[in-house]
Amino acid sequence: GSGHISPQIATFNAWLDHHSRSLGLFINGKFVLPADRQSCSLTDSSGSVICSTVCAEDEDISQCASSAAEGYQVWSDLTCRQRANVLLRLVSVIGQHGQCFSELCGLCGVSGSPSTIVRMLQYYSSWAQLRDTLISSWNPLGVVVVVVSDDCAFNSLLLKVIPALAMGNSVIVVPGRAKAPPCLLLAQLVMAAGFPAGALNVLTGSDSSLVAKLTQSSSISYVTYGGNKQDGAMLCEATAGMGVPLSVSVCAGSSCAFIIFDTADIDSAVDGVIEAAFGTKTNVHWVLCVQERVEESVVARLRLRMAGLKCITLSSDDRLLVDAAVQEAQHQGAMLVQSCTPPSSGAQYPPTVLCKSAPSSPFVVNPPPGPLLPLLTFRSSKEAVTLGNHTPHGQAASIWTEDLTLALETAKSLSVGAVWVNSYSVFDPCLPISGHKDSGTCTDGGQEGLYQFLRAPSFSSNHPRSPTTIDYSKFGSSGASAVVIPDDLGARLVSEKSNYFVGGKTCKSVSGGCVAIQSPGGRGVLGYCPDGGRKDVRNAVEAASKVQPGWMKKSPSARAQSLNSLAKGLEAKRRDVATSISTQTGVSMDEAEKEVELSIIRLSDWAAYCDKIKGGSLPMPQSGFAFSVPEAVGVMGVLLPDSNPLYSLVTLLGAAVATGNAVIIVPSQKYPLPGLTFIQVLQACDLPAGLVSILTGSRDQLTAALANHSVIKAIWYWGSAEGCQYLQHTCTNPLKTLRLFSQENKEEADWTHPSILEEMWRNTVEWKSIWIPTA
Repeated sequence: GSGHISPQIATFNAWLDHHSRSLGLFINGKFVLPADRQSCSLTDSSGSVICSTVCAEDEDISQCASSAAEGYQVWSDLTCRQRANVLLRLVSVIGQHGQCFSELCGLCGVSGSPSTIVRMLQYYSSWAQLRDTLISSWNPLGVVVVVVSDDCAFNSLLLKVIPALAMGNSVIVVPGRAKAPPCLLLAQLVMAAGFPAGALNVLTGSDSSLVAKLTQSSSISYVTYGGNKQDGAMLCEATAGMGVPLSVSVCAGSSCAFIIFDTADIDSAVDGVIEAAFGTKTNVHWVLCVQERVEESVVARLRLRMAGLKCITLSSDDRLLVDAAVQEAQHQGAMLVQSCTPPSSGAQYPPTVLCKSAPSSPFVVNPPPGPLLPLLTFRSSKEAVTLGNHTPHGQAASIWTEDLTLALETAKSLSVGAVWVNSYSVFDPCLPISGHKDSGTCTDGGQEGLYQFLRAPSFSSNHPRSPTTIDYSKFGSSGASAVVIPDDLGARLVSEKSNYFVGGKTCKSVSGGCVAIQSPGGRGVLGYCPDGGRKDVRNAVEAASKVQPGWMKKSPSARAQSLNSLAKGLEAKRRDVATSISTQTGVSMDEAEKEVELSIIRLSDWAAYCDKIKGGSLPMPQSGFAFSVPEAVGVMGVLLPDSNPLYSLVTLLGAAVATGNAVIIVPSQKYPLPGLTFIQVLQACDLPAGLVSILTGSRDQLTAALANHSVIKAIWYWGSAEGCQYLQHTCTNPLKTLRLFSQENKEEADWTHPSILEEMWRNTVEWKSIWIPTA
């Protein structure tokens, strides 16, 4: 039961027989097979039972969390060189047992390749060696939980596990049923390479309640999920309120565009699309987009190439879904190109192209599992981009053209994490992939993918806690005890009543309500600010959506110029802003002026950063050019902390704006006055109207409005534990990137720490990798 693998166990059958075909959990470096546990049987494609796996219970979960915490202490205490050497030893162990691993993966229907694992280990062992040199101020998180569903590619699992280990974390893998045997074998190989006990653990019996129980342990620092959107959303809801950050990579079930321009090598493109859509087991659905001038030529070649293709085996449920989709396509006027006539019943179905499909058809937007390839046509490159971006997913796209300028312009305009030119499904660990749109909230792969497994020293982590009972449908509906000031009183209090800032101008709340601004210690009322709500958020998002695409396209020097003008505007208003900080928070004028001075410097820092935020070329082993590009997230919502009301505002505003985003800012509900005074600075600078909005009022009410707006791509939140729980539970459709900090922990961010700039800009971009092969 230990991690040692006997030399005679050279085949997967011998390995399974060694465990009596009943695989336990892998905890603390050895197999554990507790009595009185439910088990799940795993069958092959013919229905024969391969083996059974155990369903973990509370006692196993607790034991696993303790083992991982102890393993982390030993593993993280090693030097970078020692960790790199252990990873390299795993390369030789994989080499010795590669055939056994490959056969087991094949039997379980998992596409796992020993050569791919070796490439990952070699790439990330070098990052393990250089962690303290190139990422010196960042530290490992602790215990990382990696959850994957069965429809997630094995490469996607490894792209989380290996870099997490390389950065010094311990890992608990919670795999889907079919992934369990390869994961358990991998864990045993890891131990054979000399990893400390507890560095890699495997808990089987995957469901969201298991992970929720796991996150109750104080040792769990981070959860990352790979698989389909539905299971990812359920996991977000199940772990809401646990105080553990969670990221999602939707790497299964996505629709990806396969775009063929009239300048493409048509024969190669058709060969590519047939192999991509029908020839390989894939966890994505391809949508073929063809330029009208070559549609007939492409369809003729498809008929020719598909003639000899065999039927593909489906489950009975999937066969019903495919039949329904084909009937709907024919009803809408689609023409079928099939390799043969479909059998009237049974699980077999031939590869099928649905020509003349409509972009809005359900089988195009969310295709059923099966050998269906919708074909859409376009006239211009602009139309091609529109079709490519029509899907809610943003995982990847394939572009076919001999025109390099056209390829790069199209690649830049597509909202996806990976673009392959004259190729498809190119994988390498050096390529970073971010889930754009509804395809995820984190970056996997490359140097960029390492940062999710590291903690910057500027922010302390939230400690796990028990979730509270929240009526999610009513959260934020009560407002902030707003009052409506009569017009005659408003005239007398005009100097004490502030407006908020939307679309480049000051406005009153749509509801007309106001909230009292309390003096320090609540001894009196300083004035009133608008009580913003859902309609105010909608107006702010509408203004931001109009201006953000143009702002993102501006040159870095133009963005820097605008941020420098903002710094100069703050310099001109420093006395007024300092007075507002002192009056609102009760600090001395000297301290307030010091915060204003730091804020001016911070805005200048962000101006200088604008042209320093860049990707670069990537070291692909194949012949060609690969590079990564950081892109703005879009429209962001930021709810500010109570501490450092001005310094936190300019730090977060600067990070968002410097990288090309628009931002809606909600100042501290306790100390809104510095944020409202800052509106005067925004009015005097040359930032485009609508790029920055400032809304005041009930934090819960504005949180709910931001969470439920589909255009908001990311939310940074400082507030109550209930607010953190609400956001993690609610921001799943579409997925939003969340940075949540409960102010109840009384652990304040270090806004002056040098690492804060890099941490901030890395959280305001999503990465795109582009691959162009050469002969």
